[in-house]
Amino acid sequence: MSLKMKLLDVCDFQGGSQPPKEEWIGTPREGYVRMLQIRDYSQGEDKFIQYVKDTTKLHKCNKNDIMLSRYGYIGQAFTGLEGAYNVALVKVIKKRQIDTQYLFYYFQSEYFRHSLLSNVGARATIPGFNKTELVATEIPVPKTEIQIEIREKLSMIDKLLKEHHKQIKMLDMLVKSRFVEMFGDPVLNEMCWEQVPLSICIENIDNGKSFVCDSEARQGDWPAVLKLSAATYGFYRPEENKAILDKNQFVEDAAVRDGDLLFTRKNTPELVGMCAYVYDTPGKLMMPDLIFRLNTTERCNKVFLWKLINHDLFRDCIQAIATGSAKSMSNISKERLLGLKIILPPIERQKEFAAFVAQTDKSKLAIQQSLEKLETLKKSLMQEYFS
Repeated sequence: MSLKMKLLDVCDFQGGSQPPKEEWIGTPREGYVRMLQIRDYSQGEDKFIQYVKDTTKLHKCNKNDIMLSRYGYIGQAFTGLEGAYNVALVKVIKKRQIDTQYLFYYFQSEYFRHSLLSNVGARATIPGFNKTELVATEIPVPKTEIQIEIREKLSMIDKLLKEHHKQIKMLDMLVKSRFVEMFGDPVLNEMCWEQVPLSICIENIDNGKSFVCDSEARQGDWPAVLKLSAATYGFYRPEENKAILDKNQFVEDAAVRDGDLLFTRKNTPELVGMCAYVYDTPGKLMMPDLIFRLNTTERCNKVFLWKLINHDLFRDCIQAIATGSAKSMSNISKERLLGLKIILPPIERQKEFAAFVAQTDKSKLAIQQSLEKLETLKKSLMQEYFS
């Protein structure tokens, strides 16, 4: 049995600072400090690091401090960065002796987020949480040796999860390297392949549909529409869907099928025009109107086209045919897409590459299934430890 204590008896919270007006994106300078925001933790990007003039008024954190997000995914826990931090973040400050990593796992638990959101959700508007929402929240505080045992078990699972993610990333890099080995740079075309407009390779393009949907994913085989995120990141994620309100509105022509190549025609400037190939799919899932289905001719293998469109070396070509400002959603029309110039190696060589990708994706699937089991185990243990 663990002693349950009020969270505010265990730790305090320090809000962030409004950034000074003098700031820039780039490399650090003397007298300036990094200004952390939620995206620095959640996206892990180093391209847009913000620096501000260092003053005594700024609240700061170090790499070992636990940080919580006040906005967006409210209550998400982060660690690992140092600098000043803005008002979208709060720093956790321990009041009593408690294992830091144990405390960090507590803030990652569904119990904490549920407790927090149940209080935040009672307000008409949700600008973010503050101490008022934490008053009723409790934390289990077992003996120190038990805290360490819990921390070690969860840390071991995290190490395995990290290794699995690393293996998946390496397999993705292997496919990209194999593409260049077989076809060269698709823009420079040093292997002198035939270059054609995409219209030569496309038989037709199917549109998705727009429906009034539930905010939640479907249950069972109830008809649903894919979210844009089902194809945004280069692989097919059928669980990313929203149930339609009236199942009689299901349109068979818009349903996703095995062997489809899905193209995101509208997205952020960085992600617009990503492709996902469908090896297999559950039934009664429809494409949204933000996704095209590309039906290729016999001259073009869908897996080859999938990996070409998503390849880092070719992304600038895709983004160049998109319209829209840098601050808005970019869009790619059918006309611009069909005019896109691509390399077109012999179909036999495309099929050879597609077979390599299929074999690699089988390995990825096995790793992904193991990863999902580990995530389920971690969730179950955290439920046991922190509820």
